[in-house]
Parts: sequence; C-alpha cells; structure tokens
Amino acid sequence: MIKIKSSAEIQKMLKSNEIAAQALALAGNSIKAGMSTWELDKIVHDFIVSKGAIPSSLGYAGFPNSCCISVNEELIHGIPSKKKIIKEGDIVTVDVTTLFNGWQGDNARTFKVGTVSDAAERLLKVTEEALWKGIEQAVAGNRVGDISAAVQQYVESNGYHVVRQYVGHGIGTEMHEDPEVPNFGRAGRGPRLVPGMTICIEPMVNETTPDVRVLGDKWTVVEANGRLSAHFEHCVAITNDKPLIMTLESH
Repeated sequence: MIKIKSSAEIQKMLKSNEIAAQALALAGNSIKAGMSTWELDKIVHDFIVSKGAIPSSLGYAGFPNSCCISVNEELIHGIPSKKKIIKEGDIVTVDVTTLFNGWQGDNARTFKVGTVSDAAERLLKVTEEALWKGIEQAVAGNRVGDISAAVQQYVESNGYHVVRQYVGHGIGTEMHEDPEVPNFGRAGRGPRLVPGMTICIEPMVNETTPDVRVLGDKWTVVEANGRLSAHFEHCVAITNDKPLIMTLESH
C-alpha cells in the first residue's frame, strides 16, 4: 500500500534526508586512496550520530555496518572492511540511510578516487544523468513507468545496462515502502504519481551486462562480468509542482 504523506510529514522527512545528504557529502570529501572502507564507514557513522540520527542500515536485515560501500565492480551492499583498501583510480559507491525522529532518509553516489579511467568517468556521467532523467518524470499525473522508461532509455542509448534484480522504492517511516520504482519499464504503466508520494529514484548501471551476482558474504552485489558498476540515488517527494529533491544538504 502506498502511503501518502502530509506536508507536515514531508517536512519531517526533509530533516532526515538532509542529514543523509550531508553524511554522503562528507563521505565524498573524506574518501582518499590508502584508507579502508571501514574507516570511511566510521566517518559516516560518527557524523550521523552527532546529528542525533541513527544510521538505519546498521543491523538492517543483519547488515553489520552503518553504510554500504561498494568498489569498482561492486554495485550495491558492499560491507565495509578494515581489509578493503581504497586505491587511486577506484570508483566507490557510498549508500547512506538515516532515521531521524521516526523518518527515513536515503541517498547514494559513486565517487571518483583521484584520476579514474575514461571508461569509469563516462559510466558515472551517464548514470548520474539517468538519475536526473528519472527525476524529471517524477511529477503528479505521471506514472512510475514514466520514471522507469526515462532511466532505461537513457542508459541503454549510451550503451550501458540497467540492473533488474534491484529497484528504487517508496520511503517514509520504513526504509522500503511501496511502490517499487524500477529502472526499466514502459511509460504510462504502473502506479500514478500523486502529491505526497515519497520515493527513491536510484539508477543502478552496469558496464557490460544487466546481470549481477551476490558474493559469498551474502550481501555484496557485483557486475556479473566483473566490470564496472555505478549507482546514484535521490529521495524525491511528488508535489503539485516540480519534484522536491529531499536529499539536499540544505533546504
């Protein structure tokens, strides 16, 4: 069931998403070659707690850390580790979720570590642009499929592949609510978008195949051919006007 939020509830969600956005920006500013993904996770954890919020990934379905950190071919759900050292030229996806006063925040971004390959540069550019193509369709009267189709068409027209096993989602008092927001589909299909809906739009893009596999840790999802992956995510509220991007560092 899709839960419609009041304007007062959206104001509460804005605060949680603002903290999530600030934590993600801090991660991007902190990331450097030679640090472990565990160190980066701790920076994010400490910041979220300092704001009076909870890192809602911690313990979610047994997840052991405060954010997901995925490197190169890792698409999502990478487990931070003291043994995983970030290197020059890596691309690193950080996915940050927060809980503040009962409301969830959620955003993700793939960061460049120093100078990256042209292939990585282009993949990140296209994936982030696909996110904005999706957000453009997040207006009242459209359908979820309009978002999905916009993302898919842009990604595939640039020669990349959208992942199908994992999708965007509604968000509110729970991290994952209805509706699902796939990165593939047909325009004009799916639930209608109405003011008060709050959703996470999150293109997950692979370099050579739509297929993924899950590593032995039962969490980390990688590009099936071991090539690069990228992931960008914003939390958006449907309004009577243009989409309200909730995961900004300030409003």
